[in-house]
Amino acid sequence: MANVADTKLYDILGVPPGASENELKKAYRKLAKEYHPDKNPNAGDKFKEISFAYEVLSNPEKRELYDRYGEQGLREGSGGGSGMDDIFSHIFGGGLFSFMGNQNRSRNGRRRGEDMMHPLKVSLEDLYNGKTTKLQLSKNVLCSACSGQGGKTGAVQKCSACRGRGVRIMIRQLAPGMVQQMQSVCSDCNGEGEVINEKDRCKKCEGKKVIKEVKILEVHVDKGMKHGQRITFTGEADQAPGVEPGDIVLLLQEKEHEAFQRDGNDLHMTHKIGLVEALCGFQFTFKHLDARQIVVKYPPGKVIEPGCVRVVRGEGMPQYRNPFEKGDLYIKFDVQFPENNWISPEKLSELEDLLPARPEVPSVIGDTEEVDLQEFDSTRGPAGGQRREAYNDSSDEESSHHGPGVQCAHQ
Repeated sequence: MANVADTKLYDILGVPPGASENELKKAYRKLAKEYHPDKNPNAGDKFKEISFAYEVLSNPEKRELYDRYGEQGLREGSGGGSGMDDIFSHIFGGGLFSFMGNQNRSRNGRRRGEDMMHPLKVSLEDLYNGKTTKLQLSKNVLCSACSGQGGKTGAVQKCSACRGRGVRIMIRQLAPGMVQQMQSVCSDCNGEGEVINEKDRCKKCEGKKVIKEVKILEVHVDKGMKHGQRITFTGEADQAPGVEPGDIVLLLQEKEHEAFQRDGNDLHMTHKIGLVEALCGFQFTFKHLDARQIVVKYPPGKVIEPGCVRVVRGEGMPQYRNPFEKGDLYIKFDVQFPENNWISPEKLSELEDLLPARPEVPSVIGDTEEVDLQEFDSTRGPAGGQRREAYNDSSDEESSHHGPGVQCAHQ
């Protein structure tokens, strides 16, 4: 017999009081499709009203709470643990996002397990040449002794304490018309919603339904793969009863290389040369990522400026899934100049005769002041600090009657 309080809810769904769960579900399906905001943007309030009615009538605990305390008591005592997600779970077997196409649902409607993510460190050589390696990991698989049931047939029973929900709902009255609904994990089934008698449990898995198994995966790293790229093994993640296994996803992590830096399909490197090489041409050899010895030549007469970049076409990284096409190799040149006084003054004059002529010194009209250019030591702090220190020293000399500070500085 329907309570007077929830007769209104039956009217909202358009079903007679005391309608069966199947009748409620059919009525709600029909109305939800008609008034869903996606199809009927102006019927948002009506859709909420229909959803609320179905939520209460399809949940015995909420219906009892509604009968005793009305809509206000239900809302105050809900504790925020339910809502639209619960409504859709009653109808479609999942939450709101399941109704809209949840990724945690497989195509056949089964709940989908979580993916297992593992980092896989690879060298730049691995990504250039490709690599096949084996990865060993541990995962859960259905117990073969009990076929994932946890015990013999009929041993698994729905927990009577929580009615198979895995949680217990307790209602506490705070004041007249005010109640609080609290949830706690069911201690009888440890939140699983099922119980198995000790004597009926599977001896192999001890009623857990799954056992640990070592899995060895053969991983193929293709030429041209990049840092952050994923390699997916579909359906190889943990197994669980009634759940479609997720995927094992390997996330490539490129290790730093001592000679090359990667930028997309291009490679960058730095090479040191001397001044004579920068001016007169050079030839050097380096070992590429596939162990080839590459000879780089630069003709005499073409000058290499410090910090300039030259390119070698087609010696970069292979393109992913098109390894015969490669990027470019960019070489930045660090020109090493000779030490001070590396040549005698006589030879230096001869060298100057061979080099391009100096620019003419412009004539200066008026007073001039000549200064020396000195080496800068960055460990001694900023130049301004040194100048202030010198000024302070000069002031001390002046105060000690040793003469003007400026004159001392010139001495």
